[in-house]
Amino acid sequence: MAEHTSSSITIDAAPAEVMAVIADFDRYPEWTGEVKEAEVLAKDDRGRAEQVRLLLDAGAIRDDHTLAYTWTGDHEVSWSLVKSQMLRSLDGSYRLAPLGGGDRTEVTYQLTVDVKIPMLGMIKRKAEKVIIDRALAGLKTRVESGARG
Repeated sequence: MAEHTSSSITIDAAPAEVMAVIADFDRYPEWTGEVKEAEVLAKDDRGRAEQVRLLLDAGAIRDDHTLAYTWTGDHEVSWSLVKSQMLRSLDGSYRLAPLGGGDRTEVTYQLTVDVKIPMLGMIKRKAEKVIIDRALAGLKTRVESGARG
């Protein structure tokens, strides 16, 4: 099984507010940094994205790829790679846990990336860590600023 990288952050908002920002793929280029374009290709019967095309520029990892999303309840979303030019696999998830009275949320982001070109494991882990840290910081700023779709 491939190694993964994981990190958590606490956001001063209810899980539903956090998930609303996570699920708003069209606005990812506004806050993620690495995602330059996002296009929802398919939605489920609840209107949630099932497939999304993302143009990613994360320094060592640049790619135009499509991800399949699986929504588990209202507090978890995971994804896996459908197609890519550069990546062999890209699996990840956001897990939300309400804290205190439910007005704070712990968000855990887990990511596993495997590229088609040879790359040392420690470089892949570093790239994963950069992607996760930037995404969590961007998510926190976006949610706490009240900038929602």
